[in-house]
Amino acid sequence: MKRNLRQSGLTLVEMTTVVAIVALLTAFAIPAVRTLFNSLGSAGNVKGMISGAMASARAIAAKEQRYVGIRFQQDLEGHQYMVFVIQDSDIGAYFFRAVEGIQPVKLPDNIGVMDLTRVYRDYNPGNYQTYITGETLIRSDTMIDSQSDITDTTTFSIVFSQTGKMVIHEIRIRNRDGFVDSKSDSNISYDDVFNKKLQVDQNQEGYDRNANPPGAGMFYQDDYFDPDLNTYPDLGLGPEPSRRRFVIYDKIQFGKVDPNRRWTDYLRTLDVIYINPYTGTIVSAD
Repeated sequence: MKRNLRQSGLTLVEMTTVVAIVALLTAFAIPAVRTLFNSLGSAGNVKGMISGAMASARAIAAKEQRYVGIRFQQDLEGHQYMVFVIQDSDIGAYFFRAVEGIQPVKLPDNIGVMDLTRVYRDYNPGNYQTYITGETLIRSDTMIDSQSDITDTTTFSIVFSQTGKMVIHEIRIRNRDGFVDSKSDSNISYDDVFNKKLQVDQNQEGYDRNANPPGAGMFYQDDYFDPDLNTYPDLGLGPEPSRRRFVIYDKIQFGKVDPNRRWTDYLRTLDVIYINPYTGTIVSAD
């Protein structure tokens, strides 16, 4: 008795059909994936990230019964982060450190947040004062043309009180040990978020990992004094009041604008985002 043996597999017609279907699905899927990635790097998504961070900061403030804020700051590679910071009365009334156990939240590489408030400081020894332009946007004749200017305007904090209300509060960022930044200071902090300039520098790739003191920290802390030079280096950082508004900008577009016309041709066209002081939510964009 002969048996008809049927071979398993696909015929040429079936294979062609499968390939066509896969190609069709791929054609539809690629734009969808591209849209997804674009949305993750959009200003709207960043606004949602900031809203979520502010809600968390308010909750921490109520739980810990201390001032808590969101610190916006760039690392040495230019990536901007949101860092949860908390007042530490053991260091001082105006000093904040990173909240332990909460890692900094990285913003999309193509999107930045800026408060548009320039800070002017008197670095003369014995007369260390801070002057700001106030709660108004920088004037059209004020340039943001240097890295120090960009660091200054992209480094700021939003602070909430123990009741969850957004407040304007003087803020200075330090490492968790409260050690000041000084080349001759032998005190070493192993804070992996904020730290002294030397330790942050040594924590970057390319520096000697066996250096003494060892590298630690992602971001420079505030307040820099070099007793050897008897002066304050201009790093675009320092004590200043917290903020109540900001803008979200496209780093690629910002980089294409003439540095002398960044305000006139680009920044002044952006929507200003405000925060409701009682709810901590974004309430408007003009």
